[in-house]
Amino acid sequence: MTGSKRFARRAERPVNKDTYVQEDAGLGLVVMDSPHDPRPSIRIEKGLIVEIDGCPADRFDTIDRYIARYAINVEAAGEAMAMDSLAIARMLVDINVPRKRLMWLMSGCTPAKLCEIVSHLNVVEMMMAMQKMRARQQPGNQAHVTNWRENPALMAADAAEAALRGFDELETTCRVARMAPFNSLALLVGSQTPHGGVLTQCAVEEGLNLRLGLKGLTSYAETLSVYGTDEALRDGDDTPWSKGLLASAYASRGIKIRFTSGTGAETLMGYESGKSMLYLEARCLMLVKGSGAQGVQNGSISCIALPSALPGGVRAVLAENLIAASLGLEVASGNDAMSSHSDMRKAAKLMLQFLPGTDFITSGYSSMPRKDNMFGGGNFDADDMDDWLVIQRDMQVDAGMEPVTEDAVLAVRRKAGKAMQAVFRELGLPAISDAEIEAAVTAYSSDDMPERDLVADLAAADAFLDGPLTALDVITALDRSGHADIAANILGMQRVRVAGDYLQPAAVLNKAFEAQSAFTDRNDYQGPGTGYRLKGEHLARLAAIPQARSAAEMVPVSAGRAGVGLTPAANLSPPSEKDVVIAVGPAFAAELDTTLCGLSHGEVLKALMGGIESQGLKPRVIKIHHTADCGMLGYEGAKLSGSGIAIGLQSKGTAVIQRQGLAPLNNLELFSQAPLLSYAAYAQIGANAASHALRQPPSPVPVKVDNMARLRLIVQAMLMHKREIASISAGRAPEEMQVTYG
Repeated sequence: MTGSKRFARRAERPVNKDTYVQEDAGLGLVVMDSPHDPRPSIRIEKGLIVEIDGCPADRFDTIDRYIARYAINVEAAGEAMAMDSLAIARMLVDINVPRKRLMWLMSGCTPAKLCEIVSHLNVVEMMMAMQKMRARQQPGNQAHVTNWRENPALMAADAAEAALRGFDELETTCRVARMAPFNSLALLVGSQTPHGGVLTQCAVEEGLNLRLGLKGLTSYAETLSVYGTDEALRDGDDTPWSKGLLASAYASRGIKIRFTSGTGAETLMGYESGKSMLYLEARCLMLVKGSGAQGVQNGSISCIALPSALPGGVRAVLAENLIAASLGLEVASGNDAMSSHSDMRKAAKLMLQFLPGTDFITSGYSSMPRKDNMFGGGNFDADDMDDWLVIQRDMQVDAGMEPVTEDAVLAVRRKAGKAMQAVFRELGLPAISDAEIEAAVTAYSSDDMPERDLVADLAAADAFLDGPLTALDVITALDRSGHADIAANILGMQRVRVAGDYLQPAAVLNKAFEAQSAFTDRNDYQGPGTGYRLKGEHLARLAAIPQARSAAEMVPVSAGRAGVGLTPAANLSPPSEKDVVIAVGPAFAAELDTTLCGLSHGEVLKALMGGIESQGLKPRVIKIHHTADCGMLGYEGAKLSGSGIAIGLQSKGTAVIQRQGLAPLNNLELFSQAPLLSYAAYAQIGANAASHALRQPPSPVPVKVDNMARLRLIVQAMLMHKREIASISAGRAPEEMQVTYG
């Protein structure tokens, strides 16, 4: 006995290429509520925390000590830890409880308490809470900009397009680590080409990262990875204090800092100590909070396939985002690394952050094709941008990307390429050719780019890093070469480094270099009518996707394309048992000239009349002026037909075969799917009408199957029908028409 063919077909679906594993707490394979997780508790003596979650101070590991000293608000701890966790969970979704009150309570919680609170929430409740608890009022997004060949012209062009599309931050990394200076330079120049204020960073080793920042090539960093167990931290040669010191080093030089953590990291490294992934992530987030960082990149990040393999894994990812936001941290909420083979599953996961909004919906949207993404592929890439924009439009949600025109993209890519060419020329770096620029303007991927001399580029990148050149030299080079606007924008980025305003929590810069942060753009959501509302000019801009057409463009006014002329006869000809009436709608071959299947009205009439004549009968064309209803067209036509048989034909192509004496909605044959009809189908409809008149059996009408036709053409069908309705002349008698083709 063979197996089910449906099961076999489903087995080949993308979702079944993903990996799924059963829970096993002993191996750390549990995302929330592990039996090995501690119970929430705290003990404070003389203002000092001497117990956290059942662990006394003499057994504290380095993370416990760091959390106890820097991360827990002792003044809030007594109240928060005494409250029922379910009560706090309900406060998270209660629009009458302000964010400020909850942040106070959450600041006094231990890691186990935070996990217990969010464990009471389902994903919809977590989304409700996230809408209230995110730091910045307006959501944002971050883009990844990399390419396999590490071509500087393409890097700058991609960065310029990403900035034009509305991304607040751009992040690059390297295939070859020594290319970091040139990648950072290209990202900086490209990001400031359409306008100023876009933050940039290069994800490389921390010492190199800091050097790039000191040269003014980057403005933020988020590669400070932290882990929830001492063993995992030691594996990376780190302690909580070393991470805190590094964060201070960045901040003291005007570089925005965000840590990186995420569920599953410790399990993946083999150091989870039997605890749940979320509990360990809560420890990470408190470490981040205690270090004074602006925020965190979390949402499992590159580990996402591990929690996603477990029950509730995606829920746990949202829970870690919510905990971070509740601690007052900026949240770059993941959705960057590949999370599933299934587009449906990826989109479902995305909606948990996309709809309520986070400070950064993704921790890096792949602005180029996935094959050029040096971060490991990218969950969503350049090919998905139109889908993203349409979903924003569907939901009327701001998810950090704006529609652009192709002409605008080509122009800004060319401008960025020429700016990079000028910088390389002025600073004595390996030349960027005109051919490279033109390739970068239109490229799909780095495969479309000419090869560069990698050895020369690497040598020049080393010299640039080790030499005295900084962003100020880049600014001078741009200004000398006629790119004063880009030079001014890069200078603006250096000024904000000195001012430090964008070191506020959840800060991004607008085009005027003004910081929008948890202080200047604080989220004040407390239910309907409050918080961030997509409206006015911004709503109109997100709705104006290039694919959207006007009604006039979709159904243009007839301009003589019908291919047939209908001239009213002086009188109706006397009916004959040999005639079959074709009763057309009031807009036929007048205000409308083409059917939904693309045939002109002349072609449709020729097919119908030919089909009738093939059976030896005579067609008569009568225009019905007082109705646009298909059934009524056939009904009125049948009353005027000598044979008692008529074809009712709407201008959009819907047809019916009707017999005299039947009710309007009762007919012989109905062809309601006009997009599925063809010339051959209309010819057979004509022949079938004649067969009914001759009392002979009809033949099947050849109709193609297209289940997407309604989806594709429903708007055109509605507009065409409205045009037909507008052509109705109430009380006007039917007119027989003389048919002239041409």
